[in-house]
Amino acid sequence: MNEMRVVPWLLVLVAPVFLGAAQSEQEAKQKRLTIGSSLFRTNCASCHGVDGKGEGPVADQLKFAPSDLTTIARRNGGEFPLDEMRRMIDGRMSVKGHGATDMPVWGDAFKKPEEKYSAKKAQEKIGYVLEFMESFQVREKPNLPSG
Repeated sequence: MNEMRVVPWLLVLVAPVFLGAAQSEQEAKQKRLTIGSSLFRTNCASCHGVDGKGEGPVADQLKFAPSDLTTIARRNGGEFPLDEMRRMIDGRMSVKGHGATDMPVWGDAFKKPEEKYSAKKAQEKIGYVLEFMESFQVREKPNLPSG
């Protein structure tokens, strides 16, 4: 009978720890998304637009229209291809149809002199951008009018 009384008190003592961890993770995620959003606006939005749909202010001046980044997951069976996107952004994978100069390779752009050109820091920033991009993915198919 005493064991039954211990369990609720144990939950009262332990639950705040788990709730605090969940809240901390949510705050950390929000911070990463804020950083990713800022980096996206600075480095991607001029071509892809602030909403990622490919309609940035310089899009009509490019040789090839920028991709709609909101449909990457939809085009990949509902999954956001994180590794493939990382390789595109950091320059390890060419972007078909863009050629070598139309889409900047952002791996080097995310390295800053005050960080001694840290590849690790550049990859961290690319990760923030990718997490932000994943947050605005449209995964379901659009409703088409019947008839």
